[in-house]
Amino acid sequence: MNPVVVVIGEGLLADFVCGELSGQYQVIRHTGFEAGVPEAADLVLVVHDAWHPSVHQQAEEVLRPTNIPWLRGFISFGDGVIGPLVRPGTPGCSQCADWRRLIAGRDRREMFELQQRLGAQEEITRDAWASRTGLLQMAYLLKAEAQRVLEGKRPHLEGRVLLINLKTLKSSRHFFLPDPLCSVCGQLPDDSLAAAHISLQPSPKIHADSYRCRSIDDLKEVLVDDYLDDRTGLLNGKMYNLISPFADASVNLPLFTGDEGAAGRTHSYAVSEITAILEGLERYCGLAPRGKRTVIHDSYRNLSDQALNPVKVGLHAKEQYARPDFPFKPFDPDRPMDWVWGYSFLEERPILVPQLLAYYSLGCGQGFVYETSNGCALGGSLEEAIFYGILEVVERDSFLMTWYAQLPIPRIDPYSVDDQEFQLMVERVRAVAGYDLYLFNSTMENGIPSVWALAKNRKTRGLNIICGAGAHPDPVRAVKSAVHELAGMMLTLDEKFEANQEEYERMLQDSTLVRKMDDHGMVYGLPQAEERLQFLLDENRPLRTFDEEFKRGVRHKDLTDDLRDILQVFRRLNLDVIVVNQTTPEISRNGLHCVKALIPGMLPMTFGHHLTRVTGLERVLRVPMELGYAKQPLTLEQLNPYPHPFP
Repeated sequence: MNPVVVVIGEGLLADFVCGELSGQYQVIRHTGFEAGVPEAADLVLVVHDAWHPSVHQQAEEVLRPTNIPWLRGFISFGDGVIGPLVRPGTPGCSQCADWRRLIAGRDRREMFELQQRLGAQEEITRDAWASRTGLLQMAYLLKAEAQRVLEGKRPHLEGRVLLINLKTLKSSRHFFLPDPLCSVCGQLPDDSLAAAHISLQPSPKIHADSYRCRSIDDLKEVLVDDYLDDRTGLLNGKMYNLISPFADASVNLPLFTGDEGAAGRTHSYAVSEITAILEGLERYCGLAPRGKRTVIHDSYRNLSDQALNPVKVGLHAKEQYARPDFPFKPFDPDRPMDWVWGYSFLEERPILVPQLLAYYSLGCGQGFVYETSNGCALGGSLEEAIFYGILEVVERDSFLMTWYAQLPIPRIDPYSVDDQEFQLMVERVRAVAGYDLYLFNSTMENGIPSVWALAKNRKTRGLNIICGAGAHPDPVRAVKSAVHELAGMMLTLDEKFEANQEEYERMLQDSTLVRKMDDHGMVYGLPQAEERLQFLLDENRPLRTFDEEFKRGVRHKDLTDDLRDILQVFRRLNLDVIVVNQTTPEISRNGLHCVKALIPGMLPMTFGHHLTRVTGLERVLRVPMELGYAKQPLTLEQLNPYPHPFP
């Protein structure tokens, strides 16, 4: 008995498809779903001469309970769209495909509004690009895919869409990731106490000198194919920066509100591209809960026995909250808010964390603090992600501690670093970019090697001073990381700096004008801002060698052992390490993990001088004395009043 194909639709494309299939299969045609779908159907094709979102939504609703696979074809603004092949019960439906295609597009806001209008439109129209030749080509392609499905062969369009340029008839296939938040096929579990528990597992390093458990060679096979696509990708574009002194690659993370860049900097463009993709995935995971469904909405007072006290993470000052244009409200223990589960390594139990602290895009509106990606990290294992999340908190804390307390931390001779690669980096920065490197030991009371790196321009043009930071149990890795960070601003921002120099001069005179991330680094590009860094640049202090300042610790074969060492350091300091698992289905498919590490009491990085957060963080007043830089605890009035120079 011939397979049964149901064709839903009206117009030329439906006519052509029926004509192509009727010789081989039993074809049943309807203009809509009102007549239902026969139980005997082996495949349903939904085809129209234009884009009708409501019909595709209806197809999902009608066909999902039937377990009948279906495939669509339609015209959308010059593109013929075929796919995806939808198997009810399997993530990756037509709505996921539309969302990925919409977000990856340059006119996503306009397309979203148009989609809403078309969804409310009942009249079936024909797209202006729907030529007979183009529709016939689409019919041939729909027939070919239908044959593969009905003959039990591997389909080409499961989890993919085929796009046909109706002007040239050039076609291309594009993979898309199921949307975990999809109202049709999303299958997110509820966030829960049980799922938040973390039991550290072995995470063997890829080799003795590495601090990673997955190699770039292993990851590169899947990262580009699964995540980078200009039409449907979670990341929709890449760019190589040929001006930077090192191999600098960036990718674009398209968001509904705009575009977010993510960069990778290594000594190879191929590796930098993979690093940038990983950075983009980390940024995506940190934006909002996409791996579990938030279910707790209550006040801190009602949850205090199992929740983090938000005051411990640092708040804005009363004067900041009192400003009429300040975007946050003072913390109110009686105000309900969303909470997610994290894990406290100090208390060894799951703990509730305000969602706006666990996901950094959620801080405005009803939020009480500004939170960034501080402590977010991605790894090839959960343990690796936690390891690097903690290191980022340490890196930024040491930088801000040095800045706020104006600590005259030891200056290190760059040429004393016994590492050939690093010496070549120093020389390249000097020869190609025209900068001298200054290194400082910014290690705080936790003893984790931390470096403040400063680049001083030898030229008359461009940014005068650029600052960066790094932290790692291996101090050589810390210093390399800091220099790679510096390189991201060298030469590439010179034109922007020169064009807007008067604006940055106003920011220098009025710190309240420093409002965005870029402003911080650009202000210190001004020669007249150099005096604010004299506490570091004082030439009267002796130059220390790298080995005098840093002692390399014990090396383990398993990264989890390194992580345990770090956790023990914070346990001795009575500082909690709280980890929120941000892993989403999009990255777990490839064995990747993403976390947010919170260490209450450590200084969070903020951008925009009006959003500084130090209230309640007494470490910034106490640690300078503990390290011997002050004779007594500092007062808030003694802290550096100027915007920090972190880029």
